Amino acid sequence: MHARYGGVVPELASRQHVEAMVPVLDQALDRAGCTLADIDAVAVTTGPGLAGALLVGANAAKAIAYARGLPLVAVNHLEGHLYAAWLADALSGEDAPAPRLPALCLIVSGGHTDLVLMTGHGRYRRLGETADDAAGEAFDKVARMIGLGFPGGPAIEELAGDTASALRLPRARLKRPYDFSFSGLKTKVLRLVRGEEGPVPAPPEIAAAFQEAVVDALVTKTLAAARDQAAAEVILVGGVAANSALRRSLTGRSPLPVRIPRPDLCTDNGAMIAACGWWRIQAGEAAALDVDVQPGLRIG
Repeated sequence: MHARYGGVVPELASRQHVEAMVPVLDQALDRAGCTLADIDAVAVTTGPGLAGALLVGANAAKAIAYARGLPLVAVNHLEGHLYAAWLADALSGEDAPAPRLPALCLIVSGGHTDLVLMTGHGRYRRLGETADDAAGEAFDKVARMIGLGFPGGPAIEELAGDTASALRLPRARLKRPYDFSFSGLKTKVLRLVRGEEGPVPAPPEIAAAFQEAVVDALVTKTLAAARDQAAAEVILVGGVAANSALRRSLTGRSPLPVRIPRPDLCTDNGAMIAACGWWRIQAGEAAALDVDVQPGLRIG
């Protein structure tokens, strides 16, 4: 739907949410082998995200909670990503190991690149964030520069393949040691593509060099923060966490245990919101039916 525009169109996304909401709920209940009568609570994302899409989900959740007399749990979308880290074991039928705390968490997606220290369930301290584009957004923009489709992350990863690029693209140096910036990297790629710095490198070489630069920046800062904060483990979540180069690099370079959801649980999904909602229910939390969405909601 959005590929032709090179990015998500908010109005189209909202309309598609309206059309898909009931069929998706029916499909989820059918796959779980249950009905609404078997549900004990309703968890819903209230932010961050596109306001229109958030409103569709929130209103559907409120309607179900009201009609069935169920508690409603408001979940931060970013926090939901963190709880995906414990889903792979649970969904495979194994007991998910308890979090090793404090945990240094890298949340990296199309809209967010955050370093967060998790000290307990619901307790977070944001250490760093992106100063401009999130990593996923940078992947999308560079993909367009070299003629690839949307979303850009999988396209760049596929094009890069096993290419060993001789290009050395810049890594930003910021005053805040745990912050990220990818604007200079994008500008460098644009100059290369335009031929402003000599012969234009082959697209696979550009893709490989760009991916290497992003992965190196993410992993280097994450491990530095984990060391400085005396973390017990490292957690990688978010859509970009599905990138195999990032997964390999963080796992290979980290002296600490690394927890990463399986790729299909890295992208946005309802299971992670339900998992986070379960923990909030255990803590006795519930939201009022007039809870509002917060498109700019942050974590920590």
